[in-house]
Amino acid sequence: MRRQPSRMWVGMTALALAGLAGTMSGPGSASAGADPFAYLPDTLSLNAVIRDFKAKNASGGHPDFEAYTGSTTVGLVNDTLDSEGKPSVKSLRGQLIGTEFQAKVPDPAKPGSTKWANLNPALYDAAKGDKKGTLSAGGTGNGFTSIDRFNQWYRDVSGVNASKVVPLALKRQPNTNRYVFDSAVDEPYKTRGGFFPINGELYGNSGTNSFGIVGNFHFTTEVETEFVYERGTGQVFTFTGDDDVWVFIDGKLVIDLGGLHSKKEQTLDLDRLSWLQDQKLCTLKVFHAERRTNQSNFRIETTLKLRKVDPPATTGVFD
Repeated sequence: MRRQPSRMWVGMTALALAGLAGTMSGPGSASAGADPFAYLPDTLSLNAVIRDFKAKNASGGHPDFEAYTGSTTVGLVNDTLDSEGKPSVKSLRGQLIGTEFQAKVPDPAKPGSTKWANLNPALYDAAKGDKKGTLSAGGTGNGFTSIDRFNQWYRDVSGVNASKVVPLALKRQPNTNRYVFDSAVDEPYKTRGGFFPINGELYGNSGTNSFGIVGNFHFTTEVETEFVYERGTGQVFTFTGDDDVWVFIDGKLVIDLGGLHSKKEQTLDLDRLSWLQDQKLCTLKVFHAERRTNQSNFRIETTLKLRKVDPPATTGVFD
């Protein structure tokens, strides 16, 4: 089980943590006069645990990989993490998003402005002026094969998966406090044609992507980080990608993009979370899965000053 952050952090200010928010790769790219955020680090460095699986038709393959197809499916996992800090199954089928739920959120690219963005349906609030979308019952074409098999996704299991840690670098966008990691533009992923962090490694390549590049599909991604919540400062977190993605803050589900689907996006305005305490140190966990050929997209955009957390030991390849 992950060690919880020390209570000594809880009352510290965001300014005190800013210097620890990431790896400082250099001073701001513009002068302090031209760049109001030049005091921030250029890069936030995080760790991601990648767990590799074999496709269901391969020897020793996992039945959840290369098995389903469909569209965004919510309600597959429970609203809170389990006692080990992992997502757990709520439903094997969930509900399909027909029309997106949307909310107005701060626009980090235009300080002082807002924009409409896709919202986790569970956070829909008519009193806030949100746009209500539609949901329908999930079918047999998407979801999980069983609770026990899903429980293998984010745990090292001998004979089922193999794991390693890879770095993720979120780069500050010029003259803003926005940090972005984008597999479509960041190397080596751009050259690989998408988010393929373990090409030629662990269980080896397993398919050809939409650019005709052979790569290693069928893996999960787990990211754990910390940040200080600063009420009223426009803190937002956006994930764009495929396939399954679940984001939890302090163990509670805030972004729900489950199931196999094309590239989809949800945004969270942290001021919506009434249970967060101003200046409190919070945990943020991202759980992602790439389950089927032939695309893999992974993009994070945020104004949170995320801190690196030491990853767990990983396995390499099991015999």
